[in-house]
Amino acid sequence: MTSHDVVGILRRITSERSIGHLGTLDPMATGVLPLLMGKFTRLAQYFSSAEKSYTGTIRFGFATDTYDAEGEPAGPDLWPNLTPPLTLDQIRSASSRFHGEMQQMPPSFSAKKISGTPAYKLAREGKPVELKAVAVTITCFEIDSLEGAEARFSMSISAGGYVRSVAHELGQDLGCGAHLSSLRRTQAGVFTLAEAHSLGKLQPLAGNLEALEALCVHPRSLLPEMPCVTADPLALGRLRNGAQANLPEFSRAPLVKVFASQRELVGIVKRVAGTLFQPVVGMG
Repeated sequence: MTSHDVVGILRRITSERSIGHLGTLDPMATGVLPLLMGKFTRLAQYFSSAEKSYTGTIRFGFATDTYDAEGEPAGPDLWPNLTPPLTLDQIRSASSRFHGEMQQMPPSFSAKKISGTPAYKLAREGKPVELKAVAVTITCFEIDSLEGAEARFSMSISAGGYVRSVAHELGQDLGCGAHLSSLRRTQAGVFTLAEAHSLGKLQPLAGNLEALEALCVHPRSLLPEMPCVTADPLALGRLRNGAQANLPEFSRAPLVKVFASQRELVGIVKRVAGTLFQPVVGMG
């Protein structure tokens, strides 16, 4: 199941056509896939830089063309004949370089676009894929255990970073090849597994909009770095018409969420000076 497939299922469950996900989850992966629905898709720009956290396993012994378990092996399995056998300490030592800001080469089989075409489409057609290294930041990469040829890990990486590229490069560094054998996203920005709902839980609620809305993240808890303020009818009228307005918001935050009621998000405004704000995103 692809991230696009999940969006399609949610459209049928909610009857909402406007749905978008906040960062693709590879088909073999499980875990957190935040979705914005309806007018909330207008907020997507504010989630683009969110760090993501994962757990998973890396299989040592051979690389694949996709850098994960869905790809074709790049050669024979070297694991059974490794002498001496690879140890947990060796893997941990080699993994230590994957920390902080670094240049990473995205996989050829990825959604990165080359002249408007996703790289994976070119790769599937056997056409040359010329991608450029991108700067990523890895704040955590821990090798937790080694069982047979598989190492269990946890990782936090910046938006746009590929966990499977790390697995591939780690295998190159150790001289035996490696690929990502399983992956679970445990957090995407502020969204965690604890807040996530399975499709199995949502499907019986199809058409029951009140029950579905009750499972959604409360609008006031979205984008927690932005304070909330409830505006009076006069200020709301000005903001909805694109004009500046004074609001009872006394922090120094540059961006603020404006509400008409407890749940009704009117938009995002930018501080001009003091308590004077200019609308930047309207929610209709």
